[in-house]
Amino acid sequence: MTDRMRLSVLAWAAACALSACSLAPTYKRPDVDLNQTWSTSAGVADASQLPDMTWESLYTDAYLRGLIRAALARNHDMRIAVGRMQEARAMWGVQGADQLPSATMSLGRTESLTPAGILNTSATPVRLNRYDANVNLVSFEVDFWGRVADLTQAAKSNYQGSAQDQRVVQMALISDVANGHYLVQDLELRNQWSKQIAQGRQQLFDLTLRKQALGAASDVDVAAAQTVLSAAQSDQLTTERALQQARNALVLLVGGRLPADLPAAVPLDEQQMSLTWGANLSSDVLLRRPDVRAAEQRLIAANANIGVARAAFLPRLQLTGATGSASNSLNGLFDAGSRSWSFIPSLQMPLFDWGRTTGNLDIAHARKVQSVAMYEKTVQQAFREVADLLVARDTLQQQLTSQTRWVQSQQQRLRVMEVRYAQGAANQFDVLDVQREALNAQQSRVQVLRQLLGTTAQLYKALGGGES
Repeated sequence: MTDRMRLSVLAWAAACALSACSLAPTYKRPDVDLNQTWSTSAGVADASQLPDMTWESLYTDAYLRGLIRAALARNHDMRIAVGRMQEARAMWGVQGADQLPSATMSLGRTESLTPAGILNTSATPVRLNRYDANVNLVSFEVDFWGRVADLTQAAKSNYQGSAQDQRVVQMALISDVANGHYLVQDLELRNQWSKQIAQGRQQLFDLTLRKQALGAASDVDVAAAQTVLSAAQSDQLTTERALQQARNALVLLVGGRLPADLPAAVPLDEQQMSLTWGANLSSDVLLRRPDVRAAEQRLIAANANIGVARAAFLPRLQLTGATGSASNSLNGLFDAGSRSWSFIPSLQMPLFDWGRTTGNLDIAHARKVQSVAMYEKTVQQAFREVADLLVARDTLQQQLTSQTRWVQSQQQRLRVMEVRYAQGAANQFDVLDVQREALNAQQSRVQVLRQLLGTTAQLYKALGGGES
């Protein structure tokens, strides 16, 4: 075979590989039975109306944005997810290389000694000394049936699914850091107020003791004051413990100590966040969620693997060859007439494997069934998650309005009681009770506000967030 013929064979093989047909089924995205819209106070609209809002646009607090940036750079789960994505991308590149011929260069020496009478009945031993310099065609499969192409498609889809998994971790981390920050701010306020309540109860207990010394209070009154004081102190310690634990959890999310060069945090009651983001949407918007996209990419990979399993029933053509020079001395390795080559086509056809090939095809079909079910489950779970969050946001907004009115009424009541106390129409016990109720109302309102802000952060994640 001449060099021109060998080059023609290789060119033909590469063309066949690049234009190979595929035995994989035609992919069709599964239809999931969902409502077209969510049952909320919002109307019906197109998925295209979802604004492509980045997390920097959603969170306007510079302190919180600094925490999120630190978490994205240092969080351990985030770094693991990025590493897995890079691994999947490298595996795709490795698999894709099998679609094209690859060559290696080799330079070697062979020395052997054959006893007399073995070769050509020679009466003397035969000593062989050979030098070779070759360019070798590594065993290359001509991809008639698209087996290698389907393997590459599966690897590509797995990489794209891994990239979406990394976005899932990123969106969850952003939401968790925001919620962790809001929880710390909530507990800081509640801890401050619980200290005020405990101080008021301490004043009440001290006053009761003084009244008892003057004969104006009984042992029952002292016991009652001690009871409410102990309860207030216990509540304060409970809040203090929860605050420290929330701070520790936030440090873990950020991946280390909180940055010290950040501006002061915006108070919880002054946080500015769009509470209408995600309203008036079609359920088609779920297709932009990274977990849904990841599930679909794994379904595409399972579909391609069916083509790989089908191709195993058909012949496989392997090409192996080498071209170079050979000589019995190193000095003559590249002299005229030292040219050498080899070309070894190999056709393999399955004959008897006792059901192994059929079993592999059944496995591929079974895995696709699982992938379809997982995709449908992911979409339905996403629909429920968004529906629950939309309901929570609507009701929390209404609850916050009611809580605000409650705080206002309690503050008005406290002002009236303080006036009555100044006029001698009320005693200190009455004032402390009203103060406690006013602080309790403020605590309840802050908790609802924190839940509303956290729900909006979770809704941003549930709807897929921004594309950037």
